Amino acid sequence: MSTAVRQPPATAAARKPATLGQALGRALRDALADDPDVHVFGEDVGTLGGVFRVTDGLAAEFGPRRCADTPLAEAGILGTAVGMAMYGLRPVVEMQFDAFAFPAFEQLVSHVSRMRNRTRGRVPMPLTVRIPYGGGIGGVEHHSDSSEAYYMATPGLHVVTPATVADAYGLLRAAIASDDPVVFLEPKRLYWSKADWNPEAPERVPGIGRAVVRRPGTSATLITYGPSVPVCLEAAEAAREEGEGWDLEVIDLRSLVPFDEETVAASVRRTGRAVVVHESPGFAGPGGEVAARVTERCFHYLEAPVLRVAGFDIPYPPPMLEKHHLPGVDRVLDAVARLQWESGWTPGRDARRGGGAG
Repeated sequence: MSTAVRQPPATAAARKPATLGQALGRALRDALADDPDVHVFGEDVGTLGGVFRVTDGLAAEFGPRRCADTPLAEAGILGTAVGMAMYGLRPVVEMQFDAFAFPAFEQLVSHVSRMRNRTRGRVPMPLTVRIPYGGGIGGVEHHSDSSEAYYMATPGLHVVTPATVADAYGLLRAAIASDDPVVFLEPKRLYWSKADWNPEAPERVPGIGRAVVRRPGTSATLITYGPSVPVCLEAAEAAREEGEGWDLEVIDLRSLVPFDEETVAASVRRTGRAVVVHESPGFAGPGGEVAARVTERCFHYLEAPVLRVAGFDIPYPPPMLEKHHLPGVDRVLDAVARLQWESGWTPGRDARRGGGAG
């Protein structure tokens, strides 16, 4: 039986700068210490401490039976974790890089996502799959994919991605404590982002399935998650400072599945306009689902179509070109500018200006 997630209130006096990667490592350490059923394993997570050093020191503290290196065989890693979860353990596996998880995708679709339903609830699947994902680090092919749409389209999986230090700790602890399988997507370029944080008394954060307002606003809503959260916050500040008259609200989804329709819809009903921003390709990407849900829930409140700013519909480009591929502040503001601010708008006029995904 898993112990409760230990998250006492934070004390300001003990807060000091910490990175998102350090918060993830502390979450794993505390989960291992609190629950003997938790096991961490994957490629290079033991002796090396992981490619991004998230698991640094865990093998030394808990031993190779609790934090172990594995062969380079992702399907085997996840298949082993399925068996462990079926016997009551709580495995936490790392796929090292986003596209490295593809060989294990069959296990996710055929077994991880279906086991609880297949057994009519008798066999839970308390399994967490950690996947460093996204671009911005100059990685080559198979090292910078944003593959969240695959997992979102697989019923039975929870899909979570933090963008802050506090969420990195709180959401990972919640994922490990969950009896449902969680695909935990870690934005690689945010591993070194910092915030004041107290590891001895981590602040409480909303759980899985809850979005949060990172910046309140009145003109339009930027809906985003993971690595695009800082981009949207920067865009919102730029819009305010450059005198466009836009006061942009920023929603951090945090949890892609379950999806927090209430928070998103409440924001869009207040502002009347919305732009969805993510690194994943635009066609059949997460933004299309979000835009559809917003349109269904907020149609009579919308002053303009919901727009998307996304990665281009191409395989991830070479490192020297990724800055053109990833959504940036300028592309976000360009989309905001297309939200039909002029009073004399007509459909034909907007079509000539170019609507749709940014």
